Amino acid sequence: MKQLSEFVKERRKQVNLTQEEFADRAGVALTVVRKIEQGKTNLNMEKVNLVLMMFGHELAPVNIKELSE
Repeated sequence: MKQLSEFVKERRKQVNLTQEEFADRAGVALTVVRKIEQGKTNLNMEKVNLVLMMFGHELAPVNIKELSE
């Protein structure tokens, strides 16, 4: 499975945006995009979802039992 950091960085580059341009369009601070792309783990889920919405995705809690079924 692709890491969040890789996904965001690759997709951002595909649309030819700098981190600053992307953050502005997503409505988050530049530091949010940088933290995501650096693979930081202490991220605000709401901010991450603002970034992911740019690509039609979102994070949501998943029940581990449902994954194994």
